[in-house]
Amino acid sequence: MFLYNLTLQRATGISHAIHGNFSGTKQQEIVVSRGKILELLRPDANTGKVHTLLTMEVFGVIRSLMAFRLTGGTKDYVVVGSDSGRIVILEYHPSKNMFEKIHQETFGKSGCRRIVPGQFLAVDPKGRAVMIGATEKQKLVYILNRDAAARLTISSPLEAHKANTLVYHVVGVDVGFENPMFACLEMDYEEADNDPTGEAAANTQQTLTFYELDLGLNHVVRKYSEALEEHGNFLITVPGGSDGPSGVLICSENYITYKNFGDQPDIRCPIPRRRNDLDDPERGMIFVCSATHKTKSMFFFLAQTEQGDIFKVTLETDEEMVTEIRMKYFDTIPVATAMCVLKTGFLFVSSEFGNHYLYQIAHLGDDDEEPEFSSAMPLEEGDTFFFQPRPLKNLVLVDEQENLSPIMSCQIADLANEDTPQLYVACGRGPRSTLRVLRHGLEVSEMAVSELPGNPNAVWTVRRHVEDEFDAYIIVSFVNATLVLSIGETVEEVTDSGFLGTTPTLSCSLLGEDALVQVYPDGIRHIRADKRVNEWKTPGKKTIVRCAVNQRQVVIALTGGELVYFEMDPSGQLNEYTERKEMSADVVCMSLANVPPGEQRSRFLAVGLVDNTVRIISLDPSDCLQPLSMQALPAQPESLCIVEMGGVEKQDELGEKGTIGFLYLNIGLQNGVLLRTVLDPVTGDLSDTRTRYLGSRPVKLFRVRMQGQEAVLAMSSRSWLSYSYQSRFHLTPLSYETLEYASGFASEQCPEGIVAISTNTLRILALEKLGAVFNQVAFPLQYTPRKFVIHPETNNLILIETDHNAYTEATKAQRKQQMAEEMVEAAGEDERELAAEMAAAFLNENLPEAIFGAPKAGSGQWASLVRMINPIQGNTLDLVQLEQNEAAFSVAICRFSGGGDDWYVLVGVARDMILNPRSVGGGYIYTYRLTGGGDKLEFLHKTPVEDVPLAIAPFQGRVLIGVGKLLRIYDLGKKKLLRKCENKHVPNLVTGIHTIGQRVIVSDVQESLFWVRYRRNENQLIIFADDTYPRWVTTACLLDYDTMAAADKFGNICVVRLPPNTSDDVDEDPTGNKALWDRGLLNGASQKAEVIINYHIGETLLSLQKTTLIPGGSESLVYTTLSGGIGILVPFTSHEDHDFFQHLEMHMRSEFPPLCGRDHLSFRSYYFPVKNVIDGDLCEQFNSMDPHKQKSVSEELDRTPPEVSKKLEDIRTRYAF
Repeated sequence: MFLYNLTLQRATGISHAIHGNFSGTKQQEIVVSRGKILELLRPDANTGKVHTLLTMEVFGVIRSLMAFRLTGGTKDYVVVGSDSGRIVILEYHPSKNMFEKIHQETFGKSGCRRIVPGQFLAVDPKGRAVMIGATEKQKLVYILNRDAAARLTISSPLEAHKANTLVYHVVGVDVGFENPMFACLEMDYEEADNDPTGEAAANTQQTLTFYELDLGLNHVVRKYSEALEEHGNFLITVPGGSDGPSGVLICSENYITYKNFGDQPDIRCPIPRRRNDLDDPERGMIFVCSATHKTKSMFFFLAQTEQGDIFKVTLETDEEMVTEIRMKYFDTIPVATAMCVLKTGFLFVSSEFGNHYLYQIAHLGDDDEEPEFSSAMPLEEGDTFFFQPRPLKNLVLVDEQENLSPIMSCQIADLANEDTPQLYVACGRGPRSTLRVLRHGLEVSEMAVSELPGNPNAVWTVRRHVEDEFDAYIIVSFVNATLVLSIGETVEEVTDSGFLGTTPTLSCSLLGEDALVQVYPDGIRHIRADKRVNEWKTPGKKTIVRCAVNQRQVVIALTGGELVYFEMDPSGQLNEYTERKEMSADVVCMSLANVPPGEQRSRFLAVGLVDNTVRIISLDPSDCLQPLSMQALPAQPESLCIVEMGGVEKQDELGEKGTIGFLYLNIGLQNGVLLRTVLDPVTGDLSDTRTRYLGSRPVKLFRVRMQGQEAVLAMSSRSWLSYSYQSRFHLTPLSYETLEYASGFASEQCPEGIVAISTNTLRILALEKLGAVFNQVAFPLQYTPRKFVIHPETNNLILIETDHNAYTEATKAQRKQQMAEEMVEAAGEDERELAAEMAAAFLNENLPEAIFGAPKAGSGQWASLVRMINPIQGNTLDLVQLEQNEAAFSVAICRFSGGGDDWYVLVGVARDMILNPRSVGGGYIYTYRLTGGGDKLEFLHKTPVEDVPLAIAPFQGRVLIGVGKLLRIYDLGKKKLLRKCENKHVPNLVTGIHTIGQRVIVSDVQESLFWVRYRRNENQLIIFADDTYPRWVTTACLLDYDTMAAADKFGNICVVRLPPNTSDDVDEDPTGNKALWDRGLLNGASQKAEVIINYHIGETLLSLQKTTLIPGGSESLVYTTLSGGIGILVPFTSHEDHDFFQHLEMHMRSEFPPLCGRDHLSFRSYYFPVKNVIDGDLCEQFNSMDPHKQKSVSEELDRTPPEVSKKLEDIRTRYAF
């Protein structure tokens, strides 16, 4: 068995975000890392939308990112610290849309190790040096400079090692142009290591250490070190030189402290707390991330606490000395991993969990009522300031990026009866959790919908002048009339446009600079800018049946298959070419390409005929209307469209920007198939045809513009968009109702829209999320979703949600009541009334937890519920709140052989569970009967068990339950579930149960899989086989009777299979004195499973399912990851396919090594050597290589580059999208 790994949706969680001018222009971009992916985002300052410019898989773990700019430079570079044991500096090339590796310096072994640098990066603010540090001992400094040709150079590494030292954070200190300085939060554990009593460990203090790079002597010295009172968690650089006082801010538990060396005294300010907080009052408060904003005249910091509150921090200075720290509550947003303040006034926030946001900073919060806290205010040690959280005031949300991370559970099923299955994904954490329904398709935003007087049959948009940015008219054609609408603030009908309104229109377009042309059945109407009209009438009884127009050419087909060609001369007149061309059959469709910039005409005309052929006809003056090439089709063509796609931006000699792409002829057939062929720009030959089935209706094609490039909208029973995005072609359906005709549309509100008709309505649509594979519908949940099951009859989902460190609703209300009473009691006689009012206000205030966070109850506190939800409408049908400290961990839906036709839901619950050190106060199995047509949960009884029930599975009319490490069979009783059988030989903890026939496959928390046979006659569960490797299984999936796929928490996926000679007919030895040599192998079962596949995905997998993703497709193994990624493993169907991809992967490894310097083969073999899996993500990077490299690789494979791309596309579309 050989598999091919493909990512459908890349990880969406962000671990690091930096901003800078990476493309070298004035525009600021953001570079984010998503685990093993680097992505470049550009927020559009006008619309506030964030666009993705480039996404690159780096096949390594990105541990740190920094933007870096040489002194006096205008372009930022990206420094990457990863698990490759190398420091890598990347430059972004806007012309190729690629990251290029400029430097790659090796300093250590690969892998995330304690003493190999890569975890911490710090740059000198003036861009002279960069420090890369490990969590322990090693720190290296590289000096960066430029050579005579202004290229970036890098020095050999200078060591700043210190043994027995743990590092918490490193930053570059802004010292102007003095010697570069780096500040580290460190802890020396040498004494603690050597002291057996443990006193030294308790007294160890964290230190703040400054390292100076002496540029004259070219080495690094430890300049200064001082012990800290509180434990710091990160540092913020304070601007220095001419911009500020220099030094650092240390963020530690409950305090923020300013330090600098010299005579500067420490300035310390407590972190303000929320007034009347429900949190555990003993809990400390820390800042988790910060952003700095600096202009010529001032600077400030935004720092966010772990509750999500942002404070604006400023420093008051008196002649280079800092005198106080001032803090002011700014706003509350969800907790972030990184924040970036952009020069355009945006704040980009990458959330820890849930969607990422782009905010506009509307106010700096200087002149509002909010109290300002200062380090100069007198406070008792241990006291702090209080503030009142409120909804957003200074920030305005402008854009949201969907983020699935973390995906806790996922099931794929067609519950909405749409032919294509949907993905039901339970994701998020705490109050920001959601149940999301993912469908393959692009999200369509409706800008406007208006009714029309009848059913139109076509629609176009035209501009008044070639220089205009926006369209001026929408022309709608009916069976016997044409309606002209002008586009302004509103859309209204006009009659003086010069268009003929009493006839249907076949096509219209802008001709030349400022003239319009309308083609109708009886002729052509040419409307000049000054409203003069020239008409060309059809000869005799003939009418125009088909036409094609562009900016300078008009071609019409008359009845009987006669072609007439017009071209515009320099004076703006339309001239008919002297000859006409008789076609051999009736013309059914035609297309012209747009006129290329700087040319007189488009050279090719494509004509589709009734005889199932497409012909390319030359329009060159030297051989005008001569046939160039022909292609036979499997069915009659319905429409044609020639577009230029897949271009990269190039500048010509005059500095004019344009794209140079390839010409493609798209052919829509009447049987619902779309063909895309390459049209040779010189000879007009057609080659390299790709086909896709789109739907049951004939395919109509329309040319539109998307992100500055041409794209094709194809309409069948569904509408599809074919576009090029990040050097790959995408053909994605629109998640929208059926459309009949469309045209591109540009206005101020909607620069790249589509105007379309559907029955008797005119719709203006926008597609903003290009490149997205799925569109999402999200339904909010209350706690973190853990697992869910689907009720097979009503298709409702039964979902369990559990949160640690949380209160249930009842406990929250109780705590609020208690605090309100305390407020009243604490007040004196005269303040009673005021206190009562405050208490009432406190009880009434209800801040949404999705934004303000849920109160943290402390360790060992659990809140949990069982929810029944309709996945189509998203309404909750029933909700059962469990008591405080009861946590639901497993759920199953089953029928009992003794329970008739009723469905039962079983929920496994732990009581008073403490995670570390692990202890549990017992468990229960709650049994509910489904009533009311499957819409209500009726509580039946609860069964006490002695440990956590982590897995439940129906089995032959009874249920299997994993209670801690015991595997048991229970049956339904009147008062509780009745235990029928048990097996005690699973070593640690049963985490999953799968059944097939008499076999049960059990996954253990750290010892992989166990195959168990149930012997009905003896009523015994007997382990007859197991795996030879330890695996920390998170999820598993049955592939067939002998084969299991399993994934572990380190990001590996494996497939294990029982050898053909395995017998599950084994006896358990009841007496225990079986012969010693028969005891089994390696302390386990006597038979071992074989590993047939090993592969490292690189992200923790939490769900696996064998399913088909497209109607008529083949089965694949779909996985989802904690970071929000969705991927598939698909089997090869032939040896030659496998052989081809194996060689392609081998060449890609050598020709196109990963960006961050990690070896691809060793990354995919992180824990187990990779076995029988080919990495499709690496193979697909073939499309983004340089053309000459593509050529050399494909020649090695005896193919041409288009053939290789076609193989890559085919394997993708056979299984997925």
